[in-house]
Amino acid sequence: MSQQQTGLTAPRRKDRTHYLYLAVIAAVGLGILVGLVAPDVAVQLKPLGAAFVALIKMMIQPVIFCTIVLGVGSVRSAAKVGKVGGLALGYFIVMSTVALGIGLVVGNILHPGSGLHLTKTAAAAGSGLAEGAHATTTDFLLGMIPTSMLSGLTSGEVLQTLLIALLVGFALQAMGGAGQPILQGVGHLQKLVFRVLSMIMWAAPVGAFGAMAAVVGETGVDALKSLAVLMLGFYITCAVFVFVILGTVLRITTGVNIFSLLRYLGREFLIIVSTSSSESALPRLIAKMEHAGIDRPTVGVVVPTGYSFNLDGTAIYLTMASLFIASAMGNPLSIGEQVSLLLFMMVASKGAAGVTGAGMATLAGGLSSHRPELLDGVGLIVGIDRFMSEARAVTNFAGNAVATLVVAGWTGGIDRGQLNRALSGEDPFDETSMVDDGHGQPAAVPAARTPERTAEPTPV
Repeated sequence: MSQQQTGLTAPRRKDRTHYLYLAVIAAVGLGILVGLVAPDVAVQLKPLGAAFVALIKMMIQPVIFCTIVLGVGSVRSAAKVGKVGGLALGYFIVMSTVALGIGLVVGNILHPGSGLHLTKTAAAAGSGLAEGAHATTTDFLLGMIPTSMLSGLTSGEVLQTLLIALLVGFALQAMGGAGQPILQGVGHLQKLVFRVLSMIMWAAPVGAFGAMAAVVGETGVDALKSLAVLMLGFYITCAVFVFVILGTVLRITTGVNIFSLLRYLGREFLIIVSTSSSESALPRLIAKMEHAGIDRPTVGVVVPTGYSFNLDGTAIYLTMASLFIASAMGNPLSIGEQVSLLLFMMVASKGAAGVTGAGMATLAGGLSSHRPELLDGVGLIVGIDRFMSEARAVTNFAGNAVATLVVAGWTGGIDRGQLNRALSGEDPFDETSMVDDGHGQPAAVPAARTPERTAEPTPV
């Protein structure tokens, strides 16, 4: 007789992963020290950070596929998924516009590029970044369609995986009870994927050390000093957007305190800062949102879509960087030019989330298309882009976490009791399995020990 049948619950295994994240913090500090003391050696450590990020990205598409298939396939009405997707896209458009506006205001107030001089080396660096950055909207839309159904799961393109997973989820939904065995199989696959991910996370200290040592060794202190105004202005703008704008929206729509949410996601922010990529925390965001009582259809649609369409930090970066470059080259942009250029960049940046340096490539491509004479100025910020990339990634991540809660609040997809328990720490996240079998979400995959529940999916 099982423990559940006897009314007993298994004792929660002691969480030892806090040692892992203490090790990550120590590794970041050690990486900075090595970068300052032995920059030549530190640069050679870059593959360590790249390898860890590659391992995480390897897991993103399986995580997204399983989450969306389970979420969509477990609800009875396709209208539920359509409502979630429509509200999410509307929210993304509004918040991206707000982020652009804040960046414009701060950039026009600070004029951070005044007094800098463009060197031939910087000009050459800027020109090189524009190569391959010209992608039309048509190319972007066609790129969402994979060559084959299976290639969409291995291409590395999140939007292709999203499309295939939605199609499979809707197909299973239409199959009714006949699709339940497949949903069970996907549920077991999801548990396997998250277990592998939890194993990979133990390599985080090594990856954090290599990534931080390399960037400090390449950049040095001089570049940080010379461009401190732009960096500090960007950091402050991102902080205002997260704590004031997103915090207000979250409080009004769901009643949740932004600081409680950020504390709950603290380990994910540490990984992002260490790797400079919000994509490195995407699988964990999906798992943690489900643990917090957000239903699977909402998590499965909002989080992956937000990583391509809800780029609040990137929008702020593109705004301020464009104004910085124009000011530094003595050729400031008019208000009309600012709006036109940045709307173009907001569209061009879709699908590039999570890729370190993608923001700079988008910036270079936009300037090349609208104001070619400013393209060389991109080289001015090459030295500090890695540090700005961290702030971009953190802001993007916070924006997507808030978006998930907001959309779930609008659609009634929040288990309030579980959300309160998760945010307060009363029900801690299981770092070992990263999968919750319940917590207010539709029981997409009924347990094998209760065959009488496998006939129909549980309604949302």
